[in-house]
Formats: sequence, C-alpha cells, structure tokens
Amino acid sequence: MNPIAVKETFPVNPQKAYQREAWSGGYESQPNEYDYWIEEIEGEIPAELNGTLLRNGPGLLEVNGQQLAHPFDGDGMISAIAFSQGRAHYRNRYVRTEGYVKEQQAQKILYRGVFGTQKAGGWLANAFDFKLKNIANTNILYWGDKLLALWEAAQPHSLKPQTLDTIGLDDLQGILEEGDAFAAHPWIDPRGNDGEPCLVNFSIKTGLSSTLTVFELDTQGKLLKRYSHSVPGFCFIHDFAITPHYCIFFQNPVSFNPVPFALGMRGAGECVKFQPQQPTNIIVIPRNGKDKPQIFPTPAGFVFHHANAFESGETLCIDSICYDSFPEVEPDSDFRQVDFDALSPGQLWRFTVNLTSQMVQRELTEPRCCEFPYVHPDKAGLPYRYLFMGAAHESTGNAPLQAILKIDWETGERQLWSAAPQGYVSEPIFVPHPQNPAEDAGWILTVVYDASHHRSDVVILDASDLNRGPVARLHLKHHIPYGLHGSWVSEQLMGLG
Repeated sequence: MNPIAVKETFPVNPQKAYQREAWSGGYESQPNEYDYWIEEIEGEIPAELNGTLLRNGPGLLEVNGQQLAHPFDGDGMISAIAFSQGRAHYRNRYVRTEGYVKEQQAQKILYRGVFGTQKAGGWLANAFDFKLKNIANTNILYWGDKLLALWEAAQPHSLKPQTLDTIGLDDLQGILEEGDAFAAHPWIDPRGNDGEPCLVNFSIKTGLSSTLTVFELDTQGKLLKRYSHSVPGFCFIHDFAITPHYCIFFQNPVSFNPVPFALGMRGAGECVKFQPQQPTNIIVIPRNGKDKPQIFPTPAGFVFHHANAFESGETLCIDSICYDSFPEVEPDSDFRQVDFDALSPGQLWRFTVNLTSQMVQRELTEPRCCEFPYVHPDKAGLPYRYLFMGAAHESTGNAPLQAILKIDWETGERQLWSAAPQGYVSEPIFVPHPQNPAEDAGWILTVVYDASHHRSDVVILDASDLNRGPVARLHLKHHIPYGLHGSWVSEQLMGLG
C-alpha cells in the first residue's frame, strides 16, 4: 500500500466548496411521511439493480417548535428506496417508539436527550431524571426475516418490512435480557458460521469499569455465541471491527462526570471530556468466547467508525477514521452553526497490532477529511482492495461531506466524485453487481442533499469508475434530513412488481 504518494483524479476548485447556510438546510425537520414512485430521474437505473436501500437518521429536529440541542437526539425516520425493473419507489416512516408517540401526543419535549436536549423548566425540571428515550435513529438492519431500527443504548425496534410500520421493541427471540442494548454497528461476517454468514454485534454496560458483551447470530436470528468481558475504565464506543478470529474495540480516552447530568444542568453527552494525556486502548477479544481480551495502548485519538480489519499472520490491521480529539458537545451551542474551520477533520489511519510482540503502529493513510467508510460486504474482516467513503470536496481542512472517495490500496489511485457546491452526501452504500464477482463491480448509492432545491437526490455511481459521474440521479419530492447509517437488502421488501 502506498498511502500518500497517490495518483489523484480530482476536480480542482480554488474557492471554498460549501456555504454553511446552504449546508444547514439539511438539518430542517421532515415531518411528513411519503409513499410514491420516483418519476424525476436523470440517467437510467441499471436493470440489474434490484432490491431495497434502507436509511435511518434523525428526522425530527424539533417538537412543536421546541428545538433539539443536537441532531443525535432526533427521532428515527426510516427511508426505503425500492428498486425494481428499472424503477424506484420511495417510502418513509417514523419509528413509533414509546417516546415518539408520547411527545407527538403532548406536542412538547418530555424526555432529556443524551446529547443535551432538555425538558422545559430549567435544571429543576430535569434534575435526577435518568429516563432515556429510545429514539431508534442510528441504523436499519434486515436479518433473520426481521427489519430492525437500531439505537445503541437500548433494544432495537422491529418494523414490518413491507410497510415500515412499527411492531415494537424486540428482544431477538430472548437473546437480549432486560437492560441489554444492541449496538447500532453490527457486522455481517460473510463466512463466520461454518462457511455461512453470521451477524456479530455488541452491547456495553459502562462505569468505573465496563462490560463488553458480544452476540453472534445465524441467518435465522438464532444465537450462536454470547460472551462477555470486563475491562477497566469508562467506555464510549460507537463502532467496532471484526476479523475471522477477533472482535476489536477502540476504548477512546474520555472521562464522564455524571454530576452536571444528574443535577439537570447538562445532557450526558455534554459531560464527556477528552483526555489527551491518556492513551487510546485497542481491546482485542477472541471470538472463541473463551480466551481473555488483550489491551494495547496507542497514542490518544478518537474513533467513531472503522472501515475494516483483517489478519496478516500474527498482526491485526485496522483501518479507522480517527480524530485528534473528541468533538465535544458544548452546552447552548447551535449545531446548525458549526465552525468547520475550528475543528480537526476525521482522517483515515491504519493501526497494526502485533499480537506476539505486543507492538502497535499507526500510519496516516488518507489525510483528506472523510467519514462513513464502506467496503464490499464479502470483504468484511478480510484483506481488501477498495474502500469507499464520504469526503470533503477539498483535499485539506475540515468541511462538510460533499464527495464520495474511492481508494485502491493496490495501485494507490484515488477517485473522487463531488456534489459540490450545492450537494452534501451521506454514507456510501456499496451494492455488488449480481453477475460480476470483481471487488469493485457494482454501484455506490448515496443520498445527497441538494441545497439549491431543498430536496434530496438518490445518486447511483458506478463503483468501478467514479469518474463517469452519476449513472442515475433520482430527484425526490422533498428533502431527507442528514442521516446516519443504512444498508442494502437484495430482496424486494416492499413487495413491488
């Protein structure tokens, strides 16, 4: 791999590629639920592209005019774009969680948000109220014939695949015990269950020490393995990585002071502080369910997302988006007025852990501001060649994600398709071509907020050559607020002909 000396095929723009006022329009609530065939299309939907693109994210950023303090506190809205025979259908539904239903009935905020949203009435109205609202807003997964809306602090909500209507909380056939969560970043190991796919996910119970519990489920949703390990210290972990023999967690160097939260002065997320003098600990847990974890310190940084990991002899390689520090949530700040220039960007790093020598090395492999990495699903946990990410339009500095970046680790080539200056991209979802086994044969699907029309487009890119530009651009009738994560299901969930 040649991480820095690369062949670039980027457009060049000497001016700033975004306007903060235009970008902030993607954080307006979308109170409406839609159900329609997409008729306004530029280009042509590939005939081989059949299945359902699922997206989840906060759809409501206010309740009856009362603004939320942070988008991560917003109620989950599921979007499903179903592709069938060259046509596409859009449907969105809110997850009818208990909290969503109660707040819509009351037309006011009834719950404190993890990232700073408070009930009206000041600290007295919020003190010692520890009841969390399960907002089901982070990811959407179809597994074991169940459609699950995920939020990492609680159980998932089950939805009807054909309509997106909410069924209710789901304990996954009794796998989840009372108080168990089911994280929002599961991995599908393509051959982890005797050659068959299996789902790997985790939950955390944290405090002065933390317990990590790993679940492995077969394709029918039945439990294959459940194993737990305790590690010292507080854990703030959003994502993890897998290889055939290990689960890998990055314990970010942060502390949590519960006093302001308990006294009703701050949200829990506002009480998390980065500790640059402490190392980031890489926790390696064997998937055999028996052996104890190993912990490897590395210089401080903050990791939200991992691109992939793989084994090379006695060495683990983990590719991760790393920040210089945790982007702390400041009380009374307005998330629509982010000063991007004042924040350090997320960048791609490779961490190598030698399990025998106990040595850890790290290397900056992509300096461009980037997030939401995605690989071919058959390469999860295995050596891979191609990586796709959301990225900034410019090669340096911090900025909103306006582009899709493709990295070829074998040749060092980077390709970048940009929606700037008016477009803002979401996580790229890679859809493999059903007949072509090449690793980059298929399509990249991304939802792009078009600030010039205050609407969203579903953009289809040829994954083998981003330089071609969009194969098709599907114009929706409305905007989708900036989302978090999504998935592709090769089945036609919506029952469309």
